[in-house]
Amino acid sequence: MVGLKKFVAHKPEKEVISLRISSDILKSIDDKAAEIGISRNELINQMIAYTLENMEESSN
Repeated sequence: MVGLKKFVAHKPEKEVISLRISSDILKSIDDKAAEIGISRNELINQMIAYTLENMEESSN
């Protein structure tokens, strides 16, 4: 597996959306957000941004 850089939290501008997520994943997100000291919303936003920046390019 290729080494990925560490995830680091920060705070950008946002838009309101609705998202359905499994209870187990939500619990993990809530636990991690509390551990870091940021909101659930902020952690989800930062994880999405990190993933988009580090995804493999599509072959399509």
